[in-house]
Amino acid sequence: MQKKSDNLTKREFLKKCAFLSAGMACLPHSELLSSLPEEEQRSFRKEAMFQEESARGIMCRICPNECVLKEGELSKCNNRKVIKSRLYTLAYGNPCSANVDPVEKKPLYHFLPGTRAFSIATAGCNLVCLNCQNWTISQISPDKSRNYDMMPEKVVAECKSKGCESIAYTYSEPVTFYEYTYETAILAREAGIRNIVKSNGYIYPEPLKKLCKVIDAANIDLKAFTESTYLKLSGGKLQPVLDSLKVYRDMGVWLEITNLVVPGWTDKPDEIQNMCRWLSDNGFKKVPVHFSRFYPTYKLEQLPPTPVDILNKAARIAAGEGLDYVYTGNVPGNEISDTTCPSCRKTLITRQGYRIASNNIRNGKCGYCNNEIDGVWA
Repeated sequence: MQKKSDNLTKREFLKKCAFLSAGMACLPHSELLSSLPEEEQRSFRKEAMFQEESARGIMCRICPNECVLKEGELSKCNNRKVIKSRLYTLAYGNPCSANVDPVEKKPLYHFLPGTRAFSIATAGCNLVCLNCQNWTISQISPDKSRNYDMMPEKVVAECKSKGCESIAYTYSEPVTFYEYTYETAILAREAGIRNIVKSNGYIYPEPLKKLCKVIDAANIDLKAFTESTYLKLSGGKLQPVLDSLKVYRDMGVWLEITNLVVPGWTDKPDEIQNMCRWLSDNGFKKVPVHFSRFYPTYKLEQLPPTPVDILNKAARIAAGEGLDYVYTGNVPGNEISDTTCPSCRKTLITRQGYRIASNNIRNGKCGYCNNEIDGVWA
């Protein structure tokens, strides 16, 4: 029998979870911007980087969508618009989400464990994932969301005031608020604050290389491992994401990868094995990989949650392909979340949810056998 207190419908529960996961409640509501007239909205525009004129209009060169826009048209990510023959971002200084998160939530397990990240996002995304848990902000434009007035200088100040060691550009997609991310990250670096991106990796190499110069860590969603599944599930392509992984690695950004295991979509053992083999063969053996459990949401509410045994099987496949650090997530009480030494196999970091229960990594090395443990520990 259902308890009397369980009075939320499934849809209501998922909507509440979506807002919570997007970090809506860090700052006072008094700092939220109400609907602004056109004149005031101009202060949250900035001329977009990486744009080109073409015979058909202005082309955005940030991501593989390659939107070509005429006067007044909006990009696929809902964040870029042609105004007076120039492309502008509408996402600058107006985040719709701001929160303090444990860095483990990104998830980043090998980057400053136990620290906190001041996390921000604007509305908009350059993919249209059927399973998006933050669809309430990712699939709208900044002029349709409730936003904070928070220019880059204020983001850094808020990060400092809350005692956070890093700023995370997350929740929706930092590629689509590229200029805001980039210029905030520059100021953060100057203030001794680390920068993190949680991203789909759907970005061209040139803007990514520029961004990597001010980014310290990234968790990239590798959503599938066939072009057809990528297109059907997210509206994007696989190859640009693989290219991005190589850029992050080559530019020296600490990298971790998340694969959401969606029943009927990305849970096939052979596809998981192909993905893990590609990672192993292409220099990612020491990159932590997180297999995350899917929960019914957005346009895939009809699917069941990922069975735990499927996640565990994915982890075994990854280990069998030579990946050193493999985790499962979104499975409270049944996660593979502890960090073990690849050499002596002893447990080094014990995690309980997002909390670090114990840490036996000493100066970047195993506290038992002195083997070097890959990561950023200080």
